[in-house]
Amino acid sequence: MISIPSVVRGWLLRVRLPVSLLAAWAAFCVVLAGVLIWLLAGDAGPEDAPPAFLAAQAPMPPSAKPQPAARTNEAAGAVGETARAAVEPKPEPPAREAEPAEPARAAPQAAPAQLAPQVALAPAPDPALVEQSAFGPLPRIGADGREPWQVYARPFDTSDPRPRVAIVISGLGRSAAATEAAIQGLPGAVTLAFLPYGQNLQHLINLARAAGHEVLLNLPMEPIDYPINDPGPNTLLTALSIEQNQNRLNWVLGRVTGYVGVTNHMGSRFTASQEAMEPVIDTLKSRGLLFLDSREASRSTGAILATKREVPRAIVDRFVDRREASRAVIDAHLSEVERRAKEEGVALAMGQHYPVTIERLRAWIATLEEKGIALSPISAVVNLQEDR
Repeated sequence: MISIPSVVRGWLLRVRLPVSLLAAWAAFCVVLAGVLIWLLAGDAGPEDAPPAFLAAQAPMPPSAKPQPAARTNEAAGAVGETARAAVEPKPEPPAREAEPAEPARAAPQAAPAQLAPQVALAPAPDPALVEQSAFGPLPRIGADGREPWQVYARPFDTSDPRPRVAIVISGLGRSAAATEAAIQGLPGAVTLAFLPYGQNLQHLINLARAAGHEVLLNLPMEPIDYPINDPGPNTLLTALSIEQNQNRLNWVLGRVTGYVGVTNHMGSRFTASQEAMEPVIDTLKSRGLLFLDSREASRSTGAILATKREVPRAIVDRFVDRREASRAVIDAHLSEVERRAKEEGVALAMGQHYPVTIERLRAWIATLEEKGIALSPISAVVNLQEDR
């Protein structure tokens, strides 16, 4: 039997190939032999392959295919676990029955109608309480002695012995959507304060009263950093004459009807000036309106002057969302309002119409009944706080 090498050697001698081609041919034969040896000797099973290689090569079983986010969150970030799951998928755990909701957590989600009954207030204005003027319909005391702050008030049982909490949402009127959200999203016992600059302002106030809310007007007053911080047109300024400020006050009061009184909008400089505030308080007295001192300045003279002039007044005890409007901060302020009401018998909180403020107020108000606290309109806390 003739060997393969002798045959090849004889063939090479006959064809007389160049030496370079012979070398190339020899190299090819060596490589080919190595491949054949590797294929015959390297019969390694899939179980010897690295797990990562198998995870990439093996077809993914149906139960190991990507699932919706709610089912894959537990395996997020675990690369090794994902690879093993591809090779050996674990059976799905049996579905768990839905647990019943906790009653204590359901209460804050109640609809506004469940938080407190809505009491529609009488349409405004009462013709006997209106004085027509160049500034518009100004409020006045009726010939029979009736005063607007009482006529336009929300009914409240003043014999109720429980501590009272009044809440005022301020700065409404510029955004109709935000204003209507506050009107419909909060119970009628919450008082709403409107800036004098919005369009369709009377319509919004009518909606508020139809939902049971007492209404205040925001009275723009000069802040300490005016004019860098400008409350808006017709702001009352300490540099103006009494007559000029009176005209601006009348402009604000004549914008709409149906409100029980006013609260200062800004005014850290103006309310600190007794000389500037006296004519304002006197005008409110002559027109049968109440004054809410928002205490923009610790030296505010508003509440003390109102007491001296026998003008019905109230004082803001706590802003719930002034420096930070977050759930944690608002909840902390509301807890302080609750504590103050229990200790002193009355507390008054003010906030803006932020969605988070309305949300937290709704949840908190839903707990007041079981805590023995009465939610009150602004008119029900008049003259119940100490002067300061």
